[in-house]
Amino acid sequence: MRYSSIILAAVALPAVAAAQDAPDPARLKATVEKLVSFGTRHTLSDPNDPKRGIGAARRWFAGEMEKIGKQCGGCIKVEQIQRVFTVPRAPNGVNVVDVLGIQPGSEPGRYVIVQGHIDNMPSDVMNPTHDAPGANDDASGTALVLEAARVLAGQKLKATVIYAALSGEEQGLLGGILLAETAKERGWKVSAVLNNDIVGGTVGQTGARVADRVRVFSEGIRFSEDQAAQMARRGNGGEDDGPSRSLAKAIDQIAQADPNALDVFVVRRPDRFGRNGDHSPFLELGYPAVRFTVATENYRQQHQDVRDENGIDYGDTPDKMDFPYLAKVTALNVATIKRLASAPAAPDSVALRRLTTPTTHDTSVTWTAVPGASGYRIHWRRNDKQDWTDHRDVAANEVEATLKDLIVDDVFIGVSALSADGSESLVTFGGAAPRRPR
Repeated sequence: MRYSSIILAAVALPAVAAAQDAPDPARLKATVEKLVSFGTRHTLSDPNDPKRGIGAARRWFAGEMEKIGKQCGGCIKVEQIQRVFTVPRAPNGVNVVDVLGIQPGSEPGRYVIVQGHIDNMPSDVMNPTHDAPGANDDASGTALVLEAARVLAGQKLKATVIYAALSGEEQGLLGGILLAETAKERGWKVSAVLNNDIVGGTVGQTGARVADRVRVFSEGIRFSEDQAAQMARRGNGGEDDGPSRSLAKAIDQIAQADPNALDVFVVRRPDRFGRNGDHSPFLELGYPAVRFTVATENYRQQHQDVRDENGIDYGDTPDKMDFPYLAKVTALNVATIKRLASAPAAPDSVALRRLTTPTTHDTSVTWTAVPGASGYRIHWRRNDKQDWTDHRDVAANEVEATLKDLIVDDVFIGVSALSADGSESLVTFGGAAPRRPR
């Protein structure tokens, strides 16, 4: 069988960051230090205090986003969404506010979201008055979001980009729930959610430094699938190719195209073991979402009062962060946003059929047309491989193709949509076509 029977063209991928628009470590540091200066950003802290607490931090973030929007002639508008939640970690109710910078794209209704949570906590999750710097968790993610907006402001993109500072993560992923449900209520077609939570440190619990890679967590079997859909995925062998896993693989591919980028450690689980983040509510509603997190964590610097105890330094302060590393994580986010917001949407579905004659073993591939696509890329790989190894490009007016001498039993197949500049959507995994009536 000829698995590589078609000569492949080089795949054009965007560089992780051009020199003139690279994220700035000094600017990221200044943002983190400013967020730390609010004393605490606990979700239950006083929202009306002009200098301290969650409200002051949110107003500052909104003001910075508004400045960016003015500098690009109004290309980014600020919106705040809010809802009162009453949950175990907010038993008396709390008004959760998410601050959004919205950069409209040319393709109505489609969105790429980059987010971090602006809230934090001390050792006692229910103490809203105690100092809590929350530098890496998660001023780092919030600074990344603001820096991504600075880099991408004014660029012409197809999808609308949402730059989000979420509240209420430490009290139960409340800001993530609010934004995910808002996307659902407004009918957004979300191509990707990039959640950044603890993305600015390189020294772990053991003291070892890991500065050359970042973890990207993604689900395989989809949380949102019912039993019938899960059984269909099982039958098609698509456990490693759901939309969120496809997003993680795309991020890895983008990083591999730049020799200066971080190595992407694609972690094949939705989040850290037994834990969740603000991307989880998006997964529950069926949106492609991943979490970026440092390669090695130091738990003495998460959810801890600042103190020295038995010679051990506790607390999440800026001096323990690595801002050139945070700039690299930001650059990877920026490159992913640019690719996916410049590309068309992914095909809604891809169907495969076996074409068998006495002399051939071919496979038929059909897919749903994507408005605005300038072409499509058919990917395939042997079933014992995790990443796509071969592809063939077809014209925009084609929605089916025959792959000669490819036995569908032995290969996985997917299809992506292409823009005129070569930007590529996520790959939609191919499954069994509906049975034809006899």
